[in-house]
Amino acid sequence: MAIQFTDANFQKEVLESDIPVLVDFYADWCGPCKMVAPIITELAEEYKGVFKIGKLNVDENSETAAKYRVMSIPTLIIFKNGEAIDSMVGALPKKALQDKIEANK
Repeated sequence: MAIQFTDANFQKEVLESDIPVLVDFYADWCGPCKMVAPIITELAEEYKGVFKIGKLNVDENSETAAKYRVMSIPTLIIFKNGEAIDSMVGALPKKALQDKIEANK
């Protein structure tokens, strides 16, 4: 199951994480976000313990979304050692996301 990130837990769960983190910035009303959601859940299970994967609702957590200049959703950002190191925008296929995860482990 993908983790639910919030403005309140972002520092601890993402920036202070011991392992790399993929954050899916989404909104409930976003069609492409709904297409990516099941892939995010699958990847969270497949990479459990190696890569932390979760979602952040931009409507409910606008502070974090604004900080990382999320203008379009879905936006997926990979964080490592507290830094945003890679990002992707749009509904990408599972293989593309896996390739990004593998490249940033």
